[in-house]
Amino acid sequence: MSLRASHLTLNRENEFYLNDVSFEMLPGKIYTIIGRTLSGKTTLLKTIAGLITQDSGELLFNGSNFDAIPVWKRQVAMVYQQFINYPHLNVYENVAFPLKQRKILATEIDKRVKQALDQVGLIGFEKRKIQALSGGQQQRVALARSLVKDANILLLDEPLVNLDYKLREQLREEFKKIFNSKASENAILIYSTTDPVEAMQLGGEILVMDEGRILQQASAKEIYENPKTTKVAEITNDPAMNLFSGNIVGGKVILNSTIQLNLPAHFLELPNGAYTFGLRASGITLDKPGFPFQVELAEISGSETFLHLGQEEIHVVGLLDAVKNFDIGETVSACFDIEKLYAFGSDGNLMSSPYGGLN
Repeated sequence: MSLRASHLTLNRENEFYLNDVSFEMLPGKIYTIIGRTLSGKTTLLKTIAGLITQDSGELLFNGSNFDAIPVWKRQVAMVYQQFINYPHLNVYENVAFPLKQRKILATEIDKRVKQALDQVGLIGFEKRKIQALSGGQQQRVALARSLVKDANILLLDEPLVNLDYKLREQLREEFKKIFNSKASENAILIYSTTDPVEAMQLGGEILVMDEGRILQQASAKEIYENPKTTKVAEITNDPAMNLFSGNIVGGKVILNSTIQLNLPAHFLELPNGAYTFGLRASGITLDKPGFPFQVELAEISGSETFLHLGQEEIHVVGLLDAVKNFDIGETVSACFDIEKLYAFGSDGNLMSSPYGGLN
């Protein structure tokens, strides 16, 4: 059992929603699609569900033409961003609804509904009205209604985006356990998100989308260590990976007249010339002597402080592992960790990675 897309294209008013999208997804695995808003994630999920028909290309499921199967016959379940529940029905009735539509025996419905509610932690809420539930509980109901269908393909379109931070964190861990359980039943799970942290925590395989294209498909570890392009590096990091132009000349990485770095060992094979260099926020710190930068903005996030720094044409975000106040315009000394430095070519493709990855 596999889901395969070949050259899917969808164009409306000269704008590509899907642009030559190809992939293969196997049963028993979790796939996370990450991309910014309007990157094509939702369009792709709706195409798989049969809610949208592509202009060209084909979808194959188990080697058969998936496009020829009507929506109502596809073994696909989908959970949306919004809590799409039936307000006039209680929790049990909401989850049972798709099974009643199929005229399944009442005893089987009861068994499957209770199993789904147990999976999402809603046993004891069967008679509760939807309006009496919290946002997180409503999303659990929507998930249970999808799980109860026992579908071969489960699609989740940014299901946590409308919840507060703490609840997202809690449900993300719970969803991961549910997804792993579902994957063990040889289902294909496809989860879309704009959040790099969420994508990495869910694990599995990641597809990076931008402007309707799939830029890279690989394991979470491979995407993190070896982003194929500068665009992938920006999309899959929060904050986005710092990117700056510079040159390798005479055993040095030269960013400008002030910032000149020793050549890291993983750059030794690179020829002299112009590159785009990348460095995550965690690679720019204030704990060692470095280069003078002016503070443009300081953002406190939990126990960390993200510093937006500028020097001439170079603007970067650095990380301070502490909570500290800074004045705008204040001069600080920023240290660049050369062992964490990436090099990308003029075409944006990865040339050298701290983890040994090459394009």
